[in-house]
Amino acid sequence: MKTRFIAGLALLLGCATGATAAEVNLYSYRKPQLIQPLLDAFTETTAIRVNAVFAKEGMLERLRGEGANTSADLVFTADIGRLLDLKKAGLTRAVDSAKLERGLPARVRDPENHWFGLTARARIFAVAADRVATAPASYEELAAPEWRGRICTRSGKHRYNIALFASVIVAHGETAAENWLRGVKKNLARKPQGNDRAQVKAVAAGECDVAVLNHYYLHKMAQDPKQKAWAEAVRAVFPNQNDRGTHMNISGMAMTRYAPNPENARRLMEFLASDRAQKMYADLNGEYPVNEKIVLPAALQSLGKFKRDTAALARVAQYRAAAAKMADRVGYND
Repeated sequence: MKTRFIAGLALLLGCATGATAAEVNLYSYRKPQLIQPLLDAFTETTAIRVNAVFAKEGMLERLRGEGANTSADLVFTADIGRLLDLKKAGLTRAVDSAKLERGLPARVRDPENHWFGLTARARIFAVAADRVATAPASYEELAAPEWRGRICTRSGKHRYNIALFASVIVAHGETAAENWLRGVKKNLARKPQGNDRAQVKAVAAGECDVAVLNHYYLHKMAQDPKQKAWAEAVRAVFPNQNDRGTHMNISGMAMTRYAPNPENARRLMEFLASDRAQKMYADLNGEYPVNEKIVLPAALQSLGKFKRDTAALARVAQYRAAAAKMADRVGYND
């Protein structure tokens, strides 16, 4: 993957240095099929070409190495943590835009306008439809004795779970959160493993009764002939509807500190924050638009309305390091 990333960067650099057409250069952790239709729509609307390089890892290191010579104007990530890491490394710049402020709620924007959330992902439960009559109603209930040996999750060090653990710290404090996580570990049906789809597969196979995952995987699995049966074997539960609401993470964007095309980059950011692009995200990927006024596609409407945790993501992200250490202390992955 890193080899492809470097090769892609070389190609992008070649395009950027010799081109005369209006363009914007993008480094992205988001998979091409998830965002390419939006980039194409932007180009059709503005005649600004988007040169995109996709990577799985190594973006921060690459930007740090390129410094002021970078060709990247924007970065896309699939997690609040990576956005915060880029800002802390001094690799982003503030973008002041009335359109971004109107289109994106304050809780999914950096207070200093260095990063902006684009889509929201609910961290939900998938419970066995034929075995679980009463599902856990909250993240806190995952630690209750009745769920001993019945829960499946991916690694406790994965960024999706670290963000969830950090949100529990925000809600209850570090001591209570650690006690809770020890309880969850005791209730695991197996060693944390696999991705979010693998947790649903485990429920369908009877290995556990409750899986923790991002909501959109159920949407994607229902469209996959090989995985449709897994998705149909579970029902979705949005936790904490009687108190703070379901934890939400984001995908997001930031302008690089040394962006060579800052005006074109700002225009792409504003397009992605528009009602049109927000609806495209929901229709194409099954992710929730951060703009809650957008009419949802039928697949998302079928999951029902739910209460979202409104804690500012910038605050949640501040506890990521503490959450990772907490996972180590309780031996979550052991």
